[in-house]
Amino acid sequence: MNQKLELFFKRRSIRAFSKQKISEEDLHSLLEAGMAAPSACAKDPVRFIIIDKPEIQNAIAEFLPNGKFLPEAPLGIVVLGDLNSAHANSESYMLQDCAAAIENILLATTALELGACWLGVHPREDRIAGISRYFNLPANIIPVSVIALGHPAETKEPRTRYNPSAVKFNSWS
Repeated sequence: MNQKLELFFKRRSIRAFSKQKISEEDLHSLLEAGMAAPSACAKDPVRFIIIDKPEIQNAIAEFLPNGKFLPEAPLGIVVLGDLNSAHANSESYMLQDCAAAIENILLATTALELGACWLGVHPREDRIAGISRYFNLPANIIPVSVIALGHPAETKEPRTRYNPSAVKFNSWS
């Protein structure tokens, strides 16, 4: 692993958190990092709902089969895309923009020595519908993911998942 890229290898999914709150400064930094992500034609269709109330985190966790630990995190961020703001009103561009923002938040979380886990919502219709109903979202606002955030209560070693068999040069065969 190239040590200059250590941040990428240290980023791991954290599912156990201490009760320590995330500071407003750190939250602002995470959102700023998310909003610094590339966006098709700089349309910036990414939107966020911050959830820091346990009752809301419990309700949202009901829609996330792999996110039952969300209520243990001091903070959650629901990442949404605004189809009306996306390049060419395209769901595909919107999803790419949201994914870039999510990854920026995850890397910023690691840089701030916090922990996070990306919980998928889109394209699961039941998850999209549940979160949309819960927050009474307009039809153009699409839930893409939820990020559980906090101070980690577990440690994971940096790693690479590099697989040379996944790389081709100049052609598929």
